[in-house]
Amino acid sequence: MEQKENKTIRWTKLILAFVFFVGVSVGFGFLIQWLFSNFKVSFNVPQWLALLTIFVVLLLVNLSLFVPLPFGISLMLVAANHWNPVLIALVGALGAGLGEFSGYFFGYLGKKIAINENTPSYKMVQGWIRKYGMWAIAFLSFQPVIPFEIGGFIAGVARMPVRQFLPAVWIGKFPKYIILIYLGNTIFHFFLHRNF
Repeated sequence: MEQKENKTIRWTKLILAFVFFVGVSVGFGFLIQWLFSNFKVSFNVPQWLALLTIFVVLLLVNLSLFVPLPFGISLMLVAANHWNPVLIALVGALGAGLGEFSGYFFGYLGKKIAINENTPSYKMVQGWIRKYGMWAIAFLSFQPVIPFEIGGFIAGVARMPVRQFLPAVWIGKFPKYIILIYLGNTIFHFFLHRNF
């Protein structure tokens, strides 16, 4: 009985974390959109420049642990209102995938530096990666709740080949970004066309 309650609490926390993540991303998106419209920032830039900006921002956001990920998602939400959302997600996933290579690299250098092997999340993710390989990385990259840095780090520790790691990250990030872009823009439009 206690185990069932713990599982329910864990799922509730995961769902709340997902809702919080989407809410923060959409909130940042509203803020960015509001700033652009109030300060008359023009979107009359070539699409290639917008895509390059998304690529660089997502690369840097995923390279760093200090820049909040919702900022990158919010920028994609705003850009998807003006350019092709699928291209935005594609380029964002490529930049984010390369950015996640930093966690892999640190894991490859040595696990003893940064993480305790007895941490429950470490053991859980390590078991997934050993059992499912690149599909575990794709799943970890897709889901928005568990910080992906753990997966990248453990993949580096496990010496997963880069030719498997990078495509797996992209396989997870691309559909996640498409879903977040369309979900975020649906929420945008819902609130923008409401009279409260």
